[in-house]
Order: sequence, then structure tokens, then C-alpha cells
Amino acid sequence: MEKYLTEQGLKGSNYKFLYGDIKEVQRLTKEERSKRMENSHQIVPRILPYFHQMAQQYGKLSYIWFGPTPRLIVTDPDMIKEILSDKSGCFGKIKGNPLGNLLVTGISSYEGDKWAKHRKIINPAFHQEKLKMMLPAFYTSCCEMVDKWLNSIPEGSCELDVWPDLQNVTADVISRTGFGSSYEEGRQIFRLQTEQAGLVVQANQSIYIPGLRSG
Repeated sequence: MEKYLTEQGLKGSNYKFLYGDIKEVQRLTKEERSKRMENSHQIVPRILPYFHQMAQQYGKLSYIWFGPTPRLIVTDPDMIKEILSDKSGCFGKIKGNPLGNLLVTGISSYEGDKWAKHRKIINPAFHQEKLKMMLPAFYTSCCEMVDKWLNSIPEGSCELDVWPDLQNVTADVISRTGFGSSYEEGRQIFRLQTEQAGLVVQANQSIYIPGLRSG
């Protein structure tokens, strides 16, 4: 597979038995997250450090190894648009860890007719007129978050960790627009969803060997 990719003019990391680049991806991500975040809009090196490093080293079209499977890194906007708008089925979805599929499935993992059916179901919810009707809920949630920050700041200035509140305001908006309630009322559901998402990420960052299960 590596030879085939090279013959097409692609460059990337050398394959490492079984794990590929997974261990390096995890190591570099942990290393970057442990550093203090710079006051900059250049966030890609922090959230996707290994992918950024590969793109810098091998170009806008390169590849890494996710276990024994190569994954293409595409950073050219026109090519990304072409891939995302393609309806021929040539660009298949990434096959995740089967353990992750036991935890969650949905439109992001469906393909073919099943994807088209679910896309048709949810598409009306994102029409412009529908989104306009949700603006009051967006405004209410954001105002409550800002008021919370203002009330927690003493005289002068201080540093706030806004990440938890940004997560909560997203959940709050979903609750208000989708279910007519607030985040506080649906806190237990969102806590379970957050826990589930963590398990999915953990599963997708591990190598799946049929018949072998680690505790």
C-alpha cells in the first residue's frame, strides 16, 4: 500500500507494524495540550499537531498510518470542497474501530441509501428560515453565559477558564431549540453523552484485534 501511494506522487510517514502513527499522534497531542495555549488564531498546531506536522513536512496532500490503514491528509480547500460535495460514493467514510460503532452510530458513519435517507430527514432543520427562528434561544443562552462571567469577576481583572461554559452553552442551545428546555434541566443526559463521546474517542484511538479485549 505504501508503494502504491508513493507511485502516485504522495508522500508520508513510513509504516510502523500494527500501530502505524497512532502512538506518535497520541504522544504529540498530549505534549501540546500540556503547554500553555498561545494568544493566537493558529489553533491547528495545538488541536491536530501531528497532522499539521505531516502537512508541513510532506505537503498539502500527504498521508499517515492509522494502524495498518493509510489516511490521506487533504488541506487544499478546492479539493476538500470536491470531496465533501461528491455523491458518487467514491469517497467512503472512515471505517472506525468496531468497538466505537457499538457505542454510537449516525449520519456521520452511514453510507449510500441509508445516509441519503437520514440526511433527507434532518435537512429541513437547517433551513435558513428555521435557523432564524432559533436566534432568540441563541441570544438567551449567550446572555446567561456572559452574565455568569461578569458576576464571577471581582473588581479589576482576572483569568477565567471559559471552556466548560462554552461546552455548556452549546448544550443549552440544543436543549432550548430542540427540546424546549435548558441545559440545567437536561444536565444528566448531556453528562452521559459527554461520557459516551469520551469512550468513542478512546475506542477510535486504539487498535482493534478481533477476539482480544483489554480491561
